[in-house]
Amino acid sequence: MIISSLFSFLQQGGEAARPQGSIVTALLPFVLVFVIFYLLIIMPQRKRQKKHQEMVGQLKPGDKIVTTGGIYGTVMGVQQDKIELKIASNVKIDITRNAVAAFISDKKES
Repeated sequence: MIISSLFSFLQQGGEAARPQGSIVTALLPFVLVFVIFYLLIIMPQRKRQKKHQEMVGQLKPGDKIVTTGGIYGTVMGVQQDKIELKIASNVKIDITRNAVAAFISDKKES
């Protein structure tokens, strides 16, 4: 096997086989995969993250929210890095801003 490949190499005059095409055509599939990955995964995630940041930034005392842990409560105070949440009478907890999952609207939907 090795001898036959060496023999064919020597018959070709010692020239190594060169790839046909340029570096651009070799990189094109990788670029296309990255573009598709960006459009389907990264861009929608950034939009969701921006929408969540805006929602958390607009919280004020009296708003009703749900945390990522599934705790329902009413916002009692908003500080720079945490939120004071009332979950029952005389029960208040502090949560981080990132723990807010959703804002509960008081509107009744039909």
